[in-house]
Amino acid sequence: MKKYISFLFLTAFLCVCMGNFACADVSEKSIQIVATIFPEYDWVQQILGEQAENAELTLLLDSGADLHNYQPTVQDILTVSNCDFFIYVGGESDDWVDAVLQEAVNEDMVVLNLLEILGDSAVEEETVEGMETEDGEEEEGETEYDEHVWLSLKNAQVFCEAIAEALEGIDPDNAELYAANVEEYMSHLAALDEEYQAVVDGASVTTLLFGDRFPFRYLTEDYALTYYAAFSGCSAESEASFETITFLAEKIDELGLNYVMTIESSDGKIAQTIISCTSSQTQEVLTLDSMQSITSQDLKEGADYLSIMEDNLDVLAQALQ
Repeated sequence: MKKYISFLFLTAFLCVCMGNFACADVSEKSIQIVATIFPEYDWVQQILGEQAENAELTLLLDSGADLHNYQPTVQDILTVSNCDFFIYVGGESDDWVDAVLQEAVNEDMVVLNLLEILGDSAVEEETVEGMETEDGEEEEGETEYDEHVWLSLKNAQVFCEAIAEALEGIDPDNAELYAANVEEYMSHLAALDEEYQAVVDGASVTTLLFGDRFPFRYLTEDYALTYYAAFSGCSAESEASFETITFLAEKIDELGLNYVMTIESSDGKIAQTIISCTSSQTQEVLTLDSMQSITSQDLKEGADYLSIMEDNLDVLAQALQ
């Protein structure tokens, strides 16, 4: 990966030196901000408020490819290297970032690493009973954290506060605006968090079963929900074994679950296979949106973090009946 990044940096450097400015967009806006994933992008928009027109905000992962499959382009590296404010998750999928930041053109760049912000609150990837395991083992001493930190409304409040503080430092003339905007936005996040807790408190079941990857560990930790899944959140596997299918089907029968969960990018085949192996075969498939497949078209159509989490709450309420 480091050799790959070095090659892209060399390409980017040559583009600039040769005057090929088509490789990078030159913006006259006052603040250049780059976010790797959609939730970061939307949080920044909400906190900027009316100052958004004076900032150039770039979402790197806007093609529908999720965090785990992303590889930066020359254009991406140039954009990050020259920005004033860069926000990224900081997990294993972002192992390209260190090399880019070491060579960044803007030495005054403010950088936020979401996993570093969480500190001891970050949780490790885990393999629960029945889950398909991937080939290969982690290197000794290596800790792989669950990267899906944005799927916790509690985490989102922590991140938004950090984003606002960063913006206030970069643009002190508008510090009061950012402080007011983040206070209002965090009140909406806190209110939605309370709605989630109320749904869980009134639930008849407290277990979710995913016939899919499971990127919702932070959400289930927030509300003390248990789960079973075919794969971990960061898994690259796409085929479940007979043993995994059988285990999950038997869990549905044992717990009396009425729903099998998937995430937004799933074709639903594994979920349907699990259902076909249950005793009743009457379960339904429900989908939670992990926000890993947001595209530029979704942004144009007004996608926003709060609305997606509100929709997820509706799905969760049904799943926990």
